[in-house]
Amino acid sequence: MPATPTVRSATEADLPAITAVYNDAIRTTTATFDTEEKSVDDRRRWLLQRDARHPVLVAECEGRLAGFAALSPWSDRCAYAATAENSVYVDEAWRSRGIGRALLAELLAAARKAGLHTVIARSAAGNPASEALHRAAGFAHIGTMREVGLKFGRRLDVHLYQLVLA
Repeated sequence: MPATPTVRSATEADLPAITAVYNDAIRTTTATFDTEEKSVDDRRRWLLQRDARHPVLVAECEGRLAGFAALSPWSDRCAYAATAENSVYVDEAWRSRGIGRALLAELLAAARKAGLHTVIARSAAGNPASEALHRAAGFAHIGTMREVGLKFGRRLDVHLYQLVLA
């Protein structure tokens, strides 16, 4: 059943829940190529490094954090300043209930407001939920990097998706 989340900017109070959702993704999915769990202090440093163009948003449902999303710089080279990469993570209990769609929609609105020109998404092969989420939001598949990741003993392809905001 679809949920109606409240999407807002992340705060330090959200960090334990953000950390739990992210660590579950590290342990059980190829949604991230991180292979070692993160601490709340690590996620605090990550959150405090954000700027207005690269926010972290959270989705709340029924009083608990159901997921989070972030924009990150695509590259530290100046020519890429108007390009960001998105990340969307949904708590296992809330998957397939519209949380990812709500987070991505708000994240893209924030990207437009920040004056970004394009958003890139990377999705490991075999992650149909991520691929469907990005395609539904208007992202186009722009290429595949072959066997660039190694997780769970498998070499994984990564699909690249792009949305030009202008």
